[in-house]
Amino acid sequence: MSLLAELASRHCSPLRGQDHLLPEDKIRGYLNALPDWERIEDGQAISKTYRFGDYYRTMAFVNALAFVAHREDHHPDLSVHYDRVVVRFSTHDVGGLSLNDFICAAKVEQLG
Repeated sequence: MSLLAELASRHCSPLRGQDHLLPEDKIRGYLNALPDWERIEDGQAISKTYRFGDYYRTMAFVNALAFVAHREDHHPDLSVHYDRVVVRFSTHDVGGLSLNDFICAAKVEQLG
C-alpha cells in the first residue's frame, strides 16, 4: 500500500497542543506522497490548487470536499473560483501541521 493510500485510509482525531505538531522528517515524507501539494506560510500550512473545465465541475469538487471535511471534522480553508479551487490545510489547535492535515489532503487527492 502506498503512503498516499495509507493516509487516505486513516481518520482524523481531535488534536490540541504543540505536542501534535509533526516533525520535519514526517512532514517531508508525507508531502512527497501528495502530488503538487506545497508548504506555505513559513511551513505552517499545506496547499494545492485544483483546476477544472467549468464551474459545475468546480462546485461538484467543493461539495465532495465539504462532505469529506465534515465527516473527518477537519476543515480546510478554500478559495473557490470559476475553474479552480485552492485548498489549504493547517491545524489551528496545534499551531501548524498535524497528521490530520495530511490525512485530509490524501482524501482530497482521491477526489481530484
